[in-house]
Amino acid sequence: MSRTIPAAKRRRLSPPEDDGGAVQPVQNKKASYLANAAKWDLEQDYEQQPRKQKKQKEAAKLPVRTTEGWQTQPAADGAHEEEDSDSFLGSGSEAEEEEEVVAEEPKVSSKQQILEAKEEVARIATLVNEDPEEHIGALKTLAALAASKNITVRKLTLVAQSAIFKDLIPGYRIRPLTEENMTDKVSKEVRKLRAFEQKLVSGYQAYVQDLAKGAKRVGGGAAAASVATVAIACACSMLLAVPHFNFRGDLLGIIIGKLSTRHPDAEFVKCRSTLEKLFEDDEEGNVSLDAVTMLTKMMKSRNYHFDESVLNTFLHLRLLSEFSQKASYNSVDKAEPERINGKKIKQQREFRTKKLRKQLKENKKIEKEFKQADATVGHEERDRMQAETLKMVFVAYFRILRARSGKLMGAVLEGLAKYAHLINQDFFGDILEALRDIISTAEVSAAAQLDDDEEEDEDEEDDNEAPDRNLTRESLLCVITAFALLQGQDVTKSASGLKLDLSFFITHLYRTLHAVSVNPDIELSAKSLHLADPNSAEAQPQAEATNKINVQTTIVLLIRSLSSILLPATAIRAVPPNRVAAFCKQLMTISLQLPERSCTAMLGLLNQVTKAHGRKVNALWITEERRGDGVFDALKPEIEGSNPFAGTVWEGEILRMHFSPTIREAVVGIEKNVMESR
Repeated sequence: MSRTIPAAKRRRLSPPEDDGGAVQPVQNKKASYLANAAKWDLEQDYEQQPRKQKKQKEAAKLPVRTTEGWQTQPAADGAHEEEDSDSFLGSGSEAEEEEEVVAEEPKVSSKQQILEAKEEVARIATLVNEDPEEHIGALKTLAALAASKNITVRKLTLVAQSAIFKDLIPGYRIRPLTEENMTDKVSKEVRKLRAFEQKLVSGYQAYVQDLAKGAKRVGGGAAAASVATVAIACACSMLLAVPHFNFRGDLLGIIIGKLSTRHPDAEFVKCRSTLEKLFEDDEEGNVSLDAVTMLTKMMKSRNYHFDESVLNTFLHLRLLSEFSQKASYNSVDKAEPERINGKKIKQQREFRTKKLRKQLKENKKIEKEFKQADATVGHEERDRMQAETLKMVFVAYFRILRARSGKLMGAVLEGLAKYAHLINQDFFGDILEALRDIISTAEVSAAAQLDDDEEEDEDEEDDNEAPDRNLTRESLLCVITAFALLQGQDVTKSASGLKLDLSFFITHLYRTLHAVSVNPDIELSAKSLHLADPNSAEAQPQAEATNKINVQTTIVLLIRSLSSILLPATAIRAVPPNRVAAFCKQLMTISLQLPERSCTAMLGLLNQVTKAHGRKVNALWITEERRGDGVFDALKPEIEGSNPFAGTVWEGEILRMHFSPTIREAVVGIEKNVMESR
C-alpha cells in the first residue's frame, strides 16, 4: 500500500487592522505578505539567538606532589550528558569543533636519565664482552646514546665507548675490502670474521668523528667545554692504547689541533704529554713519522705562532739514541761500506746452483709474507722511517731559523744542540750562518739598548721586539750549538774533512763575560718563578719571557760554553796558550762578582782547566815564569790583543778570604794544580 503524505498545515495569519477597524480584502493581505518576505533574514536571526554553554566538570581529585612540583590530577572519564538542540545547525556541530587533547610524553628527570643510561651501557658492554661477533651491532645503540642532549649521559657514553673499543680492537690494522675480496669464495668463518671487522671499523670511525666534533666545542658554554675535555682525554687514551689501528691520523689531528693554540691549559698539557709518551714508546717509527709530519704542517700553517713547548716534543724521539746515520733538511746520508786502508772490501760471492737460487728466492718471498702477516717492521724499514722523521725535524728547525721567530729561537737552538751528532756536513754552513746572524742581532740590540739608556729616549715602537727575547741566553745557546756541531762528528772527519772557523763565537763569548757576570738573574732559569720589578716599564715583557723551554740557568749555559772552548773533547791540546790564559784571567776576575753557588761552579771549571793546561797558564800565578811585556787590557775585544801574560791572578788572594769555605778550598785546589804542573 502506498503511504499517503498528509498536507502541510498552514498557519492562519490575521490581517492587520487599519485605523478605522475595517478588514482589508484578502488580495491586499496576500500582496503585503509577499512584499515583506523578501526582507526576512532567517540565518541572522538564528545567529543572534543566545546559545546554551557546555558546563565544564570540576576536578574532584586533590593535587599530587611530584619531582616537578605540585600537579593537578585529571578528572576521571565519565558519561557526558547529552544536550538537545532545536535546530539542525546545533546537532553534532559542537562535538566536531572540540579540540583534541594530545597526550604529552611523561617528563623523565635528569637523574633518572643518567641511571637508565648507566644500565643500558652496562648491558651493552656485557653483551659485547660475552660475544663480540654476535653483538657487534650494539655499537650503534651506544652511538645513539652519545648523541643525547643530556651532557652527563653523553660524557658517560664517550668514556664507555673508549673502554669497549680498547677491548675489541685487534693487534693489527684492518684493511678495507676490495671488490675482488667481496666476490671471493671463502668459508663461513672467514665471512663472519670479515663482517665483524668491517662493522668494527665503521663503528670506530663514527666514534672518532664524534670525538673530533666534541673536541671543537661546538656551541660554546660550560657544557661544550666539559664535553671537549672528555673528548680530548678519550682521544689521547685511544692514541696511546691502539696507535697501530685505523684512523690514527684523525686522533693525531685532534691532539695537534689542540696544540696549535697559543694559550696552554690543562687540555694542552694533556695532549703534549701524550705526544711525548707516543714518541718514547714508538719502536717501529711509523707513528712518529706521521705525528712529526702533521706537526710541521701545523707549524707552517700557523706561521710559527704557537707555544714553544710543542717544539720541545722533538727531543723525546727515539731516533736521538737509536739512529746512527746523518741527515739534513733535504737529504740523508747512506751507510758507507767497510773499508781497509781506504779501499772498499769486496763481497765474496758464493757459488750457487740454479736450483739453489730458485729455492732461496722462494724462501725470501715466504719470509716477506710472514713479516706482513705478523705486522712487524724490520731494521731497514725502521731506519728509513727514522731518516724521514729526522728530515722533517730539521725542516722545522731550519724554517724557524730563517723566520727568526724570537719566541721559538731558544727551543730551536736547544734542539740543534741535541741533534748535533745527527747533522751531516752539508747542513753546517746554513746553520752556522744563521747562528752568526742571531749573535750579530743580539750585539746590535745590546748596543742600541745602552744608547737608549744613556740618552733616556723611550721609543716603544722601535724596541717592541727586544723585551720578548732573552738575547743573553740565545747567544750562549748559539755558542753551545756551534761547538756541539763540531764535537758531534767523527774524530777523523773533524780533523781532516771539516774546516770550520769558530773564532767568531769564541770572541763573542770573551766580550760578554763581564756583562753576564753582573746579570742579577744569572742563577735563574727561563722557567724560574720570580717576581719582576713592579715599577719597571718592562715588567710585563719580562713576565712573558719566562716561557723559554730551557730549564738550565744562565750560569750553567755559560759554563757549558766555556767547557766547549777550553776543554774540547776531540783536540784538547790544540787550544792556544793565549786563549787559555786570557779566559783564565777573565774568569778569576768575574768570580769576584758572582754569587756563592755560581762562584763555586766557576772555580770548579778553572780547576779542570788548570789540570789540563797547567803548563800553559802557570805564568799567571808564578811571577818568576812571567813571559809577557806591557800591560794586560781586560777590555780589549780581541783575545790576542789583550796580552794576558802581562798580568797576574791577584784575585786569588781576595777569594782566599771569602766567607764560604767551599770557595776557599777551591782556590787552594787551583793553585795546587798550577804548582804541580811546573
